[in-house]
Formats: sequence, C-alpha cells, structure tokens
Amino acid sequence: MDITGATRLFAIVGDPVAPLRSPALFNAAFARLRRDAVFVAIQVAAEDLAQAWPGLAAIRNLDGLVITMPHKEGVARLLPALGPTARLTGSVNTVRRRADGGLEGEMFDGEGFRDGVERAGHAIAGRRVLQVGCGAAGTAIACALARAGAAELALNDVTAARAEALAALLRSNFPGTRAVPAPPYPRGFDIVVNATPLGLRAGDPLPLDASGLAAGQLVADVIPNPEVTPLIAAARALGCATTTGREMHEGQARLAAAWLGIEGF
Repeated sequence: MDITGATRLFAIVGDPVAPLRSPALFNAAFARLRRDAVFVAIQVAAEDLAQAWPGLAAIRNLDGLVITMPHKEGVARLLPALGPTARLTGSVNTVRRRADGGLEGEMFDGEGFRDGVERAGHAIAGRRVLQVGCGAAGTAIACALARAGAAELALNDVTAARAEALAALLRSNFPGTRAVPAPPYPRGFDIVVNATPLGLRAGDPLPLDASGLAAGQLVADVIPNPEVTPLIAAARALGCATTTGREMHEGQARLAAAWLGIEGF
C-alpha cells in the first residue's frame, strides 16, 4: 500500500524504540484490513518529552499514539483528558484524537496482561500473586489482577516506597484483594510476575530469586523482546508454566486498537 497525503498516521513514542514490536504488529493489521494508515516509531528521550509533545499534538493527521518507556507517567501529566484506568494509575499507554481535535489517554497495559494470561488458559481469580516491579506498567498490571479477583498481591520494587504506595492504592480501590509489600522470593505463590525492565538487555540480572520457583507455578514476564527472557528460560527449565511479553503485548494491542477505532485488529 502506497503512503500518500491521505494516509493516516499512528506512532509509538519511547526510548529506546529499536526492540519494539508495535510497528510490525500494527502495519500488518493495516495491510490485512486494507486501511490507508501507517505506524512508525518515534524516539524521544525522557528529558525531551515536554518539548516534543506540543509538536506531536499539533500534527492533525496523527490519529493515535502508543506510549512506552519511559513516558507513560509523563504523558499522563500532559493530557487534558484521561480514561478511568489512566486516572486510577496515573499513567497512559495509548492516546487518541477525539472528534473535537483534542487528545485523550488511556492505559491498557494491565488489561492486556490479564488478557494474555487468561487467553493462555490461566485463571487469576482466587490466586496468590508475587509481582516484582511497581512502575507505570506494574501499577496497571496490579490493578488489572486485583480487578480480576486475585486473592493476594505481594509487591516488590527496587524503590520500597513505590511498592508501599501501590499496595495502598490497591487496598483503597480493590478491598477484596490483600495487597502487601514483600521480598522478591516466589515460593508459595500461584503466579509470579516480572513487571520490571530486567531481561530487556543482555547481562541483566534476574528480577527475582529463581531458586524459589517450582513446577505448578505460572511465571509471567512483560518483556516482549527477547520473548524468552532469562527468567522465562529458568522457569521453563523448572517445569513452570509461562506467559511471555508477547502475549501481554498482543493483548494490550488488541484493546488499544479497538479504543483507537481500528476494527478487526
């Protein structure tokens, strides 16, 4: 399909952008749907976001943006309108242009993660979950797990105050889920989640103590590339069930695309 002056634009904004799968996923969908649109990656450093954002907002044939690290919280502060999950989590991973020309943001990382886990055949309701990583994506994932009926969420983050704050947020909004800070030791949990960037780069340490993993647990990672992270490889070697960042990424892409008005994704 040729790109013309009538082609509608979509983009993902992050730093780095080379490992991202969204351009290939969305452009394949546009080709399949015969939609006159193109999806590109835009690299913006964290310190340049405030300067770059007004320019992006002013591009009138730019219909939607996917937001990734490190901008999910920063973009939320720049938008005039937020959906309910974005307001709850204080972060955004998808932005659409409304009929009045303004921009609105919503967060689908958490529900995308839940969608990926459940499509893989794993129940969340009633399960005990250890989650390592309480940043923007981690907050959205924890809220989605609590909304899906997780019995307990044990939360760990390199910044202890961030785990405490997320536990308090969950207790306020999802009283049916026990939410507590915890060490990154997975023994005794039904589901173990890595919501940190560890595993994205060669040589990263494991995000948790893998000696506590055992067959029968589900180990889920948010890293989409490489799909088989060292944590996923270690879990599979021990007989654990796994879901990868690809399942989460595809789940959130389906939800984000529907919200952006891309039917049939």
